[in-house]
Amino acid sequence: MLLDTHCWLWWNIEPERLCGSVREMIADSRNEVFLSSASAWEVAIKYGLGRLRLPAPPSRYVPERLYSNQISGLPIGFDHVLHAGELPPHHRDPFDRLLIAQARIEDLALVTADEAIKEYDVPMIWAA
Repeated sequence: MLLDTHCWLWWNIEPERLCGSVREMIADSRNEVFLSSASAWEVAIKYGLGRLRLPAPPSRYVPERLYSNQISGLPIGFDHVLHAGELPPHHRDPFDRLLIAQARIEDLALVTADEAIKEYDVPMIWAA
């Protein structure tokens, strides 16, 4: 499964915001869980703008939390960005559009609580 940025942040900062079944799925080491490079970029941007508070800078926090939670990073490829550009304009957030494209191309379920993502044909796990 591919975690939407807000779900990854909730998992690390406010896990109670995720429904119990999603918390169990993320914690289950038998499941492959990914965080997109796009999400790391989004975290870094929001932190740099002062819109996100973290206990450490993203350059340290993100890799440490990925390692400690056994979550794999998902690199961004040309196929992902080109597919994101071809998506219908249901959602204008470029980070979410990229996550949708990655989930579709990599055959991953996108874990999200973003209502706008429901407009897309993408495997999804509702997080809230």
